[in-house]
Amino acid sequence: MSEIEAERIRVLADRPANEKGTYVLYLLQQANRSSFNPALEYAIAEANRLGLPIVACFGLLDGSDGFPEANERHYAFLLQGLSDAAAGLAKRRIGFVMRKCSPAEIAIDLAKHAAILVLDRGYLAIQKRWYEEILKAVSTRVVQVEGDVVVPLETASDHHEFAARTLRPKIGKRLDEFLQPLAAVKPKHDAAALGLKSQLDISDPDKVLAGMTLDRSVPPVKRFRGGETEARRRLKAFLAGPFADYGEVRGKPEAGAASHMSPYLHFGQISPVEIALVVRAAAKGGEDDKSAYVEEVVVRRELAMNHVFYTDGYDAYDRAIPEWARKALAEHAKDERPQLYSDDELVEGRTHDRYWNAAMAEMRETGFMHNHLRMYWGKKILEWSRSPKEGFERTLRINNRFFLDGRDPNSFTNVGWVYGLHDRPWGRRKVFGTVRYQGDNTLKKFDADAYVRTVEKLCAAERQE
Repeated sequence: MSEIEAERIRVLADRPANEKGTYVLYLLQQANRSSFNPALEYAIAEANRLGLPIVACFGLLDGSDGFPEANERHYAFLLQGLSDAAAGLAKRRIGFVMRKCSPAEIAIDLAKHAAILVLDRGYLAIQKRWYEEILKAVSTRVVQVEGDVVVPLETASDHHEFAARTLRPKIGKRLDEFLQPLAAVKPKHDAAALGLKSQLDISDPDKVLAGMTLDRSVPPVKRFRGGETEARRRLKAFLAGPFADYGEVRGKPEAGAASHMSPYLHFGQISPVEIALVVRAAAKGGEDDKSAYVEEVVVRRELAMNHVFYTDGYDAYDRAIPEWARKALAEHAKDERPQLYSDDELVEGRTHDRYWNAAMAEMRETGFMHNHLRMYWGKKILEWSRSPKEGFERTLRINNRFFLDGRDPNSFTNVGWVYGLHDRPWGRRKVFGTVRYQGDNTLKKFDADAYVRTVEKLCAAERQE
């Protein structure tokens, strides 16, 4: 088992540990899991060194201060995961405090009595603001440990990458160095003696959800349940079944060959390092299958992290989309659109395209859509919108509303790709200019009718009492 790589660890406030501190505090924010969590293991090791117990905390945004664009679907999955994580922490004799407030607020308050504050790391603007707020307010030592990527972000690249092909060799050089097992550190001191109380009893996530003030227009789904336990169960089932032919069928939505790890990765309920290690060691699947999967979970995913981290305004059309693509789309902005649909028509799947409607139904009803269809889905919204900017904004809006893994670096990057991000100019055509187009030929690469039937069954299962 390996130690935590030094490049994952960043000292944000280089101060001595608070000698009056009665525990080491870990802000459970991005990595919502009790195991294979570098930040947590670092915090445990520091607590053992100082002869202190460890306390993990979580701030639950609620009401008007809720996480932007999050709704009941997202919160249900999050709370299920936190319930699982809290149980895992308790087994390890780690305290857990959860309150209705921002992550920064709970960290600042509990850090008053902490010897050291340990943070994990996310890359979105709101997460950066939390870290800045914490650093301005706390007086103890603050250390951040990166556990949401395989190769630490700045280690992989110090600038915004043009495409996967420019990032891939940089990650490849360091991949084996960071793709290592993580030793589980046993806490030497039980946090129960501290007597800290949590404002919320997360052992009943449904009760916590019912007590929240939030957008309930998008209900929870039955297809996915949150938590690290469920994430590992799904991964095991995937590797024992459809993964055997992954390289061949991964582009066929009807084949059911997806691992469905993206929601769990989004909420930090499983480590990308753990996934890649398990995939590499899988009994089934050839080297091509394993390489194809690792490409997706490492290179493609970390390209998205690179994009949002190095792009101010990654959610804005004028700042997220490269100049060449905006110019190409602007030159054809007045082209006649074959169809124009309202937001309601799109969300309800009332277009002329039954295959697009099926993809929208899968997203709307189950919170998921196969990657192959996500691209087709997005390109059609561009084609059916009055302007490229309107298309970008509504694509991102619908994406973030219904996908369980919406509001994620991958979401912002995937929507950007529809409009030319991380791509190159193609043959010129109406509406798209030289931005890549996807049409009916995309549907010929798999059994589209079988996919429609699959979606009908999935949606029927969601409607069952």
